[in-house]
Amino acid sequence: MEYAPESPPPGSEVPAERVREPILTLPPALTAYVVLIALIHLRVLLSPEWENWTIDVFGFIPKRYDPTLLDYTFPGGAGAKAWTFVTYSLLHANLTHIVFNVLWLLPFGSALARRFGAVRFFVFMAVTAAAGALAHLITHEHAVAPMIGASASVSGTMAAAMRFAFVQGSFLSFGRGDADTAARVPALSLSQALRNRRVLSFLAIWFGVNIVFGVWSLELGMDGASVAWQAHIGGFFAGLLLFSLFDPVPRAPADAVEAPPPGTPDQV
Repeated sequence: MEYAPESPPPGSEVPAERVREPILTLPPALTAYVVLIALIHLRVLLSPEWENWTIDVFGFIPKRYDPTLLDYTFPGGAGAKAWTFVTYSLLHANLTHIVFNVLWLLPFGSALARRFGAVRFFVFMAVTAAAGALAHLITHEHAVAPMIGASASVSGTMAAAMRFAFVQGSFLSFGRGDADTAARVPALSLSQALRNRRVLSFLAIWFGVNIVFGVWSLELGMDGASVAWQAHIGGFFAGLLLFSLFDPVPRAPADAVEAPPPGTPDQV
């Protein structure tokens, strides 16, 4: 026997604010990306020989593209010269490496996945990964050590999100709404973003951190092998410059302003 639920008494409706989706709830596209990374990391359960083989075949090795290399063939053959521009970003050294990248993806990747949708988001992650690999190749032409990790793509999401993150109502502004609405505010043009105080402050901090990583690596004699900061910068610039090609939301008006401080009334 079925029963129809009783209607709530007048005045007992749940306020709209209580059913809004939290800002940091993972959208399906980002959830799928994180799960994929976690599943691929199960390679550590393989024997050392097979684990090293996966790194050689799917990691990004600059020496693979050296035209003077005549006596050595890297695993993966000619195909690896193409797919490793992307596949390296799905491999990680350990769980700490994964957790670090995922933590940065929570705010920036979530907002971008909501804004772009699944297909645009996955293509964007691949493009920024390829840009990071290209930057690494240019600066490490003869390196034999494989590069792995999603940091270039993570940097790309951070740069792309800066185009709308500080706009009033977005996910880094003070007066935001639910997650989907916050992720779909009109973005600033590139010229507007580069005149925005908050964006410029973020850029200064981000580049400062990466310069520190680079100097630290050089001082330890690593030459960027442990921290591929050039790849971070390559992915970051790709995300910043190519954002408009992926963005489905109409551009912000020319008089768009940065988010006001707490307590300032919303402008309409």
